[in-house]
Amino acid sequence: MSDLFSTPQAKAGKPEISEPLAARMRPRTLDDVLGQDHILGEGKLLRRAIEADRFASLIFYGPPGTGKTSLANVIARTTGSRFESLNGVESNVAEIREKIAQAKMNRDLRGETTILFIDEIHRFNKAQQDVLLPHLERGTVRFIGATTHNPYFYVNSPLVSRSQIFQLEAVDETSISNLLEKAIADPERGLGKMPITADPEAILHLAKLSDGDVRKALTALELATVGSTSAVHITLEIAEESIQRKAVHYGDDGHYDTISAFIKSIRGSDPDAALYWLAKMLHAGEDPRFISRRLVIAASEDIGLADSGALRVALDAHHALEFIGMPEGRIPLAHATVYLATSPKSNSAYAALGAAIKDVETGRTLAVPEHLRSPTSKKLTGKPEDSMKYLYSHDYEGHYVPQSYLPDGRTYYQPGEQGMEKRIKERLDFWKNSKFKSQNPKGETD
Repeated sequence: MSDLFSTPQAKAGKPEISEPLAARMRPRTLDDVLGQDHILGEGKLLRRAIEADRFASLIFYGPPGTGKTSLANVIARTTGSRFESLNGVESNVAEIREKIAQAKMNRDLRGETTILFIDEIHRFNKAQQDVLLPHLERGTVRFIGATTHNPYFYVNSPLVSRSQIFQLEAVDETSISNLLEKAIADPERGLGKMPITADPEAILHLAKLSDGDVRKALTALELATVGSTSAVHITLEIAEESIQRKAVHYGDDGHYDTISAFIKSIRGSDPDAALYWLAKMLHAGEDPRFISRRLVIAASEDIGLADSGALRVALDAHHALEFIGMPEGRIPLAHATVYLATSPKSNSAYAALGAAIKDVETGRTLAVPEHLRSPTSKKLTGKPEDSMKYLYSHDYEGHYVPQSYLPDGRTYYQPGEQGMEKRIKERLDFWKNSKFKSQNPKGETD
């Protein structure tokens, strides 16, 4: 038989491939979906709704490559529904109406349910999104939208109000590493028919540098095998080339030890040490965005209210880095590092939040005092609005009036004496020790 129509892969003795590896390795069941146990774990709301086939409209949002499209496919497979898809960049109103008309016909003639999946739903304008609304109300289709943007800001309110919204998170390195090893071994959907071996450090590098994006990791793995006609051995050097990022080499102290030393030097007010660890990370090829994110955290965690300007400096450095890129991006990083290291320090706000969270988590929840509740709430409970009157601070001298905002007057925030926080402490002490009686807007004593 002639091999006129044989593919180059078949002629080379390799499996004939029609789809990219990332598409072939898509999950088939809910258990195959990686890194989303917070919404798909046993007993979780979304999993129960899917398994019971009791859901209407869903919106998934999260970073690229976290499995939004894959999860929509799995839902269709699990519920036995037809799967139709559109893209917010390419599709228009006519295509939406065509898909909905087809779904209605399949429902009426065959009793089939259709899931209409719209990727990048935030790209649709208001008119395009509004076309969906009456058909969601009638149950003509089950809508699943996907977006990398927060739907509460980028999707129309009527569509959001008709949908359950779930956030997908970046997939952890261990899960991605396991999937890459599975892809290498799988002869059906992966690369198992090819003689491939991969060093552990190469797999780890691909997983780490994919930034939680499963598609990116699988694409890089596939790229590492392109052009080979014999056995493939994926080394760290090949992995670096396929994902276009060098591995970070710190020697024995490691990635986490160095960033730890960097942050502790800032906390310890040693700008020279902080600059050294910054230089070491940049020389080793560390992702500068990782460094800038840690600077933003340190600005609130360690400097805090002693100098609130530190947070603005750290954020400005992060945005400047994104704007100008490297190598010039190291200049605003150095700027922020020195500013934070030489700033007065306070972790009072961070500590206060921790104390409040501990109370909430241990079940010490408090009811909202009557005078702080909304007028609507007071009407619903039948209690008179002036039973315990709320005092509007701006109506009083100094825009302050003594008033209880917690039922038992707990104190979480303990201001320090460093930097600008000393002034905050003085202000709070003045209010706390204030001896004057509250005055009503007319200046009369209450």
